[in-house]
Amino acid sequence: MKSEELEKYILQHIDAEGDYLYRLWRSTNVHLLRGRMASGHLQGRLLKMLVHMIRPKNILEVGTFSGYSAICMAEGLEEGGKVYTFEINDEQEDFTRPWIEGSSVADKIIFTIGDALVEAPKLGITFDMAFIDGDKRTYLETYEMALKVLRKGGFILADNTLWDGHVLETPAPADRQTQGIESFNDYVARDNRVEKVILPLRDGLTLIRKI
Repeated sequence: MKSEELEKYILQHIDAEGDYLYRLWRSTNVHLLRGRMASGHLQGRLLKMLVHMIRPKNILEVGTFSGYSAICMAEGLEEGGKVYTFEINDEQEDFTRPWIEGSSVADKIIFTIGDALVEAPKLGITFDMAFIDGDKRTYLETYEMALKVLRKGGFILADNTLWDGHVLETPAPADRQTQGIESFNDYVARDNRVEKVILPLRDGLTLIRKI
């Protein structure tokens, strides 16, 4: 069976993403470069389901992009829960902030333009869950930061860890993004502070539990 047909079948047999998220997905792909970086229907429903399962009070997201994943995670939060999401690209704010503030879960999302590596630890918050989807060149540094602010038993989700299959290749010397992903994957695989599993979903999603 063709992968496109299988993906269509899957999307027909899971919860709908809803009109607002569909319009956000469409707008992301029309107005932003690399629109496919947004989580999208399948991963968005998985993120919401994982939040229901983990039941975090505080979620850290590194890499807001268009806000799709932040909204999905916020949908799964219980009353009083918050998503603290950081986007380092200040040019993203004019697009993203209105979509977050116009969503039904705007009160559960704290959107900050800035470097999460610097700003997140300043919050003084112990997080229950983190979603890493920022600069692939600094995945290792982001992982170490997230691990420090995460509670014992908390979860880190790292996106794009299969990197369109490029993890099976030897990256070019100038390809720091592929190098970053490969270094991250190798590092986490050896890290005895955590349990980990890679899901071959979309571009690869690694689930990591702090022991």
